[in-house]
Amino acid sequence: MRVLAAMSGGVDSAVAAARAVEAGHDVTGVHLALARNPQTYRTGARGCCTLEDSRDARRAADVIGIPFYVWDMADRFHEDVVDDFVAEYAAGRTPNPCLRCNEKIKFAAVLDRAVALGFDAVVTGHHARLGADGLLRRSVDLAKDQSYVLAVLTREQLDRSIFPLGDSTKAQVRAEAAERGLAVADKPDSHDICFIADGDTRGFLAGRLGEAPGDVVDATGAVVGSHTGAYAYTVGQRRGLHLDRPAPDGRPRYVLSITPKTNTVTVGPAEALEVSDVHALRPVWTGGARPDAPVECEVQLRAHGDVVPATVALDGDRLHAELRRPVRGVAAGQAVVAYRPDPAGDVVLGSATITG
Repeated sequence: MRVLAAMSGGVDSAVAAARAVEAGHDVTGVHLALARNPQTYRTGARGCCTLEDSRDARRAADVIGIPFYVWDMADRFHEDVVDDFVAEYAAGRTPNPCLRCNEKIKFAAVLDRAVALGFDAVVTGHHARLGADGLLRRSVDLAKDQSYVLAVLTREQLDRSIFPLGDSTKAQVRAEAAERGLAVADKPDSHDICFIADGDTRGFLAGRLGEAPGDVVDATGAVVGSHTGAYAYTVGQRRGLHLDRPAPDGRPRYVLSITPKTNTVTVGPAEALEVSDVHALRPVWTGGARPDAPVECEVQLRAHGDVVPATVALDGDRLHAELRRPVRGVAAGQAVVAYRPDPAGDVVLGSATITG
């Protein structure tokens, strides 16, 4: 096939492109310029979005021996990922920008352009498996598995996607990169939000939303502290609450909810974080036919979170997950991803955005 390899400048995408060539595909490399001002994004070999990442991707393409281009998608990235990130926090939700980037940029804008240019598929370095049956599965390296952030993809997008790394561990990928002479073999992974240069999410949001002082209250409504912006908090947070009044029993308190309408943050004991029912919107179901009856499965409620047995039911544009055991720290804005245990690796059934 004629395929487009999305090359971030990291080791995973470089090895994925090399494997696509070895598989006999006609491969072209492309790096996505996502920063309106690259100097404001993370530096220090983070593996995403910076000028040095673009140079690393170009050098890898040269070693592999494939054509290489840079596509400027900064405006689209800013609108669909950065602006969405800010708006979600302003609405009291906790977004996952990597998930949104996959959904809106890498497998929508990029894939659409690739198909328009005559490419058959897009190759990426995500750690996930896409078998001959077309089903998305977890990577064999569970510590690096990225199926959670790919679960937003539609069947049509998965049909035009190739994930060459799903059967390899990260250690194997790095060793292969070194054998191939790729300079990115030892490049550190990217862990942080690429568009927040100093890692200060609270400061980033304050610079765009401004200060908005309000109250921190307990479950009875009593004021126990104050904040300069409810957007700076997320459900389950314990540190940085700066409460004026300790809990009567002296136990730690956690953020239970954020209410933008009243600009309040509610705190309480850890057990008050436990939920057994999760509601979500806009389900994407790719693990077979959309079910018309409840499905017994396992769900994951945040990136790298624990997997919990559950019963999942779809009703139009809504998804409801009844958890078999309570889970703490479930935040609106994150994704609920349903998996079916399978001998060949857990299969992604579908996903939806948590609302409550």
